[in-house]
Amino acid sequence: MHKQNRGMVEGPLFSGMMFYTIPIIISGILQLLFNAADLVIVGQFGQSGSNAVAAVGCTGAISALIINFFIGFSAGSGVTVAHAIGAKDSDYVHKAVHTIIPLAIIGGTVISVIGVFLAEPLLILMDTPAEILPLAITYMQIIFAGTLPNVVYNFGSSVLRAAGDSKRPLYFLLIAGVINLGLNLIFVLCLKMDIAGVALATIISYLVSAVLVVFALIKRQDDCKLNLKKIRFHPEPLKKIFRMGFPAGIQSSIFSVSNVIIQTSLNGLDAIPQYAGVVAGSAAATNIQNFAFMTNEGFRQTAMNYIGQNSAAGRFDRVRKISHICFMSTAVLGVIVGILLTIFSKPLLSIYITDSPQAVYWGSVRMMYICLPFFIAGLMDVTTGVLRGLGQSVFPMIASIMGICVLRVAWIYTIFKIPAFHTPESLFISYIISWVLTFIVQYVVIKIVINKKLRAHKR
Repeated sequence: MHKQNRGMVEGPLFSGMMFYTIPIIISGILQLLFNAADLVIVGQFGQSGSNAVAAVGCTGAISALIINFFIGFSAGSGVTVAHAIGAKDSDYVHKAVHTIIPLAIIGGTVISVIGVFLAEPLLILMDTPAEILPLAITYMQIIFAGTLPNVVYNFGSSVLRAAGDSKRPLYFLLIAGVINLGLNLIFVLCLKMDIAGVALATIISYLVSAVLVVFALIKRQDDCKLNLKKIRFHPEPLKKIFRMGFPAGIQSSIFSVSNVIIQTSLNGLDAIPQYAGVVAGSAAATNIQNFAFMTNEGFRQTAMNYIGQNSAAGRFDRVRKISHICFMSTAVLGVIVGILLTIFSKPLLSIYITDSPQAVYWGSVRMMYICLPFFIAGLMDVTTGVLRGLGQSVFPMIASIMGICVLRVAWIYTIFKIPAFHTPESLFISYIISWVLTFIVQYVVIKIVINKKLRAHKR
């Protein structure tokens, strides 16, 4: 078995987990930096200004609704591989890897077809402001047309990370991101393609990252080595990938469903004079906030893969320690990052938006409500990673449906309808409440599941 695989089960925990987590966080931040560069370039140098920023922002919730399902599904692939590695089942690892790639290809193709055809009706359904609707449709259709390589990258990266390799996905994103940035400048500044140029640069960078991750799997010398001639669906790993991945995909999409509804509510508020600019400001703020959320994602994936291997190997003494390290690390880092982003919110927002003081103001309001308590979201994400690592994927899905989607939707159709609470601030508060409740429920379940597995292991 590859030495990185042994390190997850037998090596020192804190230092090993930090070296594993940091590349994941940096990967996410780099991806967001390049996405932010898209917004900055099209906002500063495109012909549409803040309208282009708003157009990109209002498509994010819909894109995430569809794409995040398959990104969440890829988590099931990672857990499947991690469990097989922890159990030292080489044949199962081989079958899982050669099932994951064709699954990603089919899934990515489905997303592209659905996204291209549904882009316009979904944006209209969301009450997207008329002045940005044509831009949003253009951007969304191009992004969806190139979704296949993005899905392949995420599934391939889940295999590498499950095997203990979190560095190469980082390198691939760096290469693809530099290409994305260069193409942005060419398409927007030189060719005057505006928002279409930003979208085209993005999907080309997706293709580069997908090719690199597949090549890395082909070059591996362990059980995760990919042979293109042997890719096909193997029934047993396919069943487990669906059992773990489908609930995870639903869970990822649930967040997006609530965000689509909240985005629709924000679109409606933008027409009210006192809330003018809230759509553009919220779009820019969301992009900045996503940098903070990457720390959560890093520890979520670390918890999932480390616990996945250790629980399969019967190392429940390490499972408890891994959980505690992830909880403490994400909380401390979350508090620090949240405070810094809140303090510097207006200067950061001004990088994105130069023609609307109102948009900058509303962006800073959103960041105050979301960034300061965002460490709670980190704790919630870690509980999800721990449960998936333990082989529990259905319960996190149910908890998210109730705590995230149902609660936020209920809030919008009850509290938000009250005139005194029909404000952007009211919408932002719903995030905090849903994080707290979902974390508490999932943490209790973690205690129950670990104790149950520990008793079964001792028999």
